[in-house]
Amino acid sequence: MPSQKYLMYISQNYSYAMLRPIQSEILARGGSVKWFLEGKEVSDKYLLNDEIQLNTVEEVNQWGADFVLVPGNVVPSFIKGIKVGLFHGFNSGKRGNDAHFKIRQCFDMYCTQGPNTTQRFLKLSEQYQTFTVKETGWAMLDPLFTAVEKNPYRIQADNRPTILLCSTFSAETSYADELFPTIKKLSQSPEYRWLVQFHPKMSADIVEKYKAIQNENLQFVETDDVIPLLQAADLMICDTSSIMIMFLLQKKPVIAYKNKTTNDSFIHIDNASDLDKTIVQALNSSEQLLNKIDLYCSQTHPYSDGQSSKRVVEACERLKKEGIENIKPKPLNLIRQLKLRKKLKYWKI
Repeated sequence: MPSQKYLMYISQNYSYAMLRPIQSEILARGGSVKWFLEGKEVSDKYLLNDEIQLNTVEEVNQWGADFVLVPGNVVPSFIKGIKVGLFHGFNSGKRGNDAHFKIRQCFDMYCTQGPNTTQRFLKLSEQYQTFTVKETGWAMLDPLFTAVEKNPYRIQADNRPTILLCSTFSAETSYADELFPTIKKLSQSPEYRWLVQFHPKMSADIVEKYKAIQNENLQFVETDDVIPLLQAADLMICDTSSIMIMFLLQKKPVIAYKNKTTNDSFIHIDNASDLDKTIVQALNSSEQLLNKIDLYCSQTHPYSDGQSSKRVVEACERLKKEGIENIKPKPLNLIRQLKLRKKLKYWKI
């Protein structure tokens, strides 16, 4: 098969880390990659020196990608190429169990993360017949399962347990502010080492509060690549975010604060006063909890080989070779496509 062109279509800064493992695989196979940044919530300052950005839809269509890879929910139909949905996280239950499986009729193929998403999407594929499904694992996690020689968040001489505090940003599901007094108090003790990282959309006021309590035991981290943080920590504390699942897939414990899911592989607590003793419990996890984590991982993301990017690219190439003629045409989605045309200032037919 001739070398393929891949367009990375992103609208959030965290999408860079999601797509770069796939980019490496594409380039290793002799393919070419270019980037298109949609909207005001993504910045080109995170582009690497050798990454090429296309600035307009006209440039994108002139280049003519074979595939458009999207770690998001929507992509315009008027952009050329086979549209591939890659997800921007796991089904964490934040917006209800069905939000992860909402079909917006934008994609020709979904690359699913594991059996518990594949099974649902296969049923939806049978129902709609407008897309195909391939289980590949989530490519963003490839580096998570790859040994790293130097991790900036690991301190060789510091043997204390490392706790990673994360939080989502929405007022309804974020408890970073509520946990602040407890974290401030616990971080004054030298017993643990704390790393704090929040969603990029977190309230600036909350971010500044946590930055203000940094000391020799607590470091606030701003980054577009959370993988080194996940690798460096022994335990995560979080409210409701798919990053909890990413951490859990390392077979490490997660304390879920006021989390509304029924995921019994998390250690659930609802009172900040219980956090101290629960940390001790989590760092000495029972065999029963570890077995639950194992089972959950096998259903959610059973791939720890670091080869999900390879599976994504192979699935794309196979789809191109076999053709998409068996996929039914998608509905016109006139309202959504008009909104996207207006947003991208593109009116050509």
